[in-house]
Amino acid sequence: MNPAFQGLLTIIIGVGGCIGYFYFSNQFLDKVLYPAKGPKAGHNINRANQIRPWLFLFPAMFALGLYLAYPVFATLWYSVTDRDQGGAFVGLANYAQMVDDPKFWEALKNNMLWLLIVPAASTAFGSLAAQLTDRIWWGSFAKSLIFMPMAISFVGAAVIFKLIYDTRPVDQAQIGVMNAVWLQFEGGVGSFLILRLLPGLLMLSGAAAAIYVAYLQITAIREKAQASLMIMVRGVFIAVLVWVAYSTLMLAFGAFTMVFPYGVPQQWLTIPGWNSFLLMIVLIWIQTGFAMVILSAALRGIPEETIEAAIVDGANPFQVFFKIKMPQISGTIVVVWTTITLVVLKVFDIVFAMTNGQWETQVLANFMYDKLFRANDWGVGSASAMVIMLLVSPILVWNVYNARKEMR
Repeated sequence: MNPAFQGLLTIIIGVGGCIGYFYFSNQFLDKVLYPAKGPKAGHNINRANQIRPWLFLFPAMFALGLYLAYPVFATLWYSVTDRDQGGAFVGLANYAQMVDDPKFWEALKNNMLWLLIVPAASTAFGSLAAQLTDRIWWGSFAKSLIFMPMAISFVGAAVIFKLIYDTRPVDQAQIGVMNAVWLQFEGGVGSFLILRLLPGLLMLSGAAAAIYVAYLQITAIREKAQASLMIMVRGVFIAVLVWVAYSTLMLAFGAFTMVFPYGVPQQWLTIPGWNSFLLMIVLIWIQTGFAMVILSAALRGIPEETIEAAIVDGANPFQVFFKIKMPQISGTIVVVWTTITLVVLKVFDIVFAMTNGQWETQVLANFMYDKLFRANDWGVGSASAMVIMLLVSPILVWNVYNARKEMR
């Protein structure tokens, strides 16, 4: 069957099935189950109206149960059984095997690095774009350009950036933008400023920011009496920040001491450490538009009186933005941040299409795919899927809790 005709037939069957379901279910409810006639007509009408919303919700609830709830329990079961032994129960053996795999720890480390950088960068760039585009006459056009990557699939974006990072032999013209630019550097002052000083200062700034946030957390623990669980959470957060500060300091040191092979095209995606940042750029490019749209709407909702009062009191544009506007949209910033965090924890397409987890770029979702569909190890693959679910679940619960809290 022709694929186009098959797709059209699928749409007709799907839409027709929905129409048929709603029509016949309402007919059964109104004509057979609770007919609007006889001595109990009023009671039947009220009862039918109570049941009718559930008729509309049933297909969605059934689909959610079938495609979300069932896979969770099935994955949990696969993670504690061995498929090669006929589904025999093996307890935590698959988890122990997963923990012993160096690739798992590489994937977990990279996911944490993505988690710290991508949501922060996307939210920061999005808020900056939201503020600046509202102040220029061609702001709507600029917003459209920034938001456009959201319409591109992750695989499509990965292909675009793979061409940007492309490497050709020395004797051929470089079609990759990065190598075309790279070959212009010859080791002079410009090379020092752009390849050493600028990246080094960025990394030092990142390390300083991580140390400052860690200091704030330590101060909060000292000054406020808190529950043991909160102290533990803050302690873990401080440890992660210290690790981030150390890693960025090492990268800064490398930027100043690394010997650059000028005049030689580089295979950017094979350079450990830097290749992860190059992959992150793809997701930041996509998610910045999402953050910009949400934060732009939040900025427009700020009462003009507060901004005018701040200007009258002598606040400059930076003070207005950071001390007046940002605190008033902090709730929206957190929602944007956590939403992008969920995307980061599940990132797969970009890594799969660009490096396939090679050269120390492995992430949890790609690790899960490798175990399930390449190694055919359903036990370890399901165990890694449960790890991803455990990482995602607290953020989902927190988002739902805050959404319900705001609706009250």
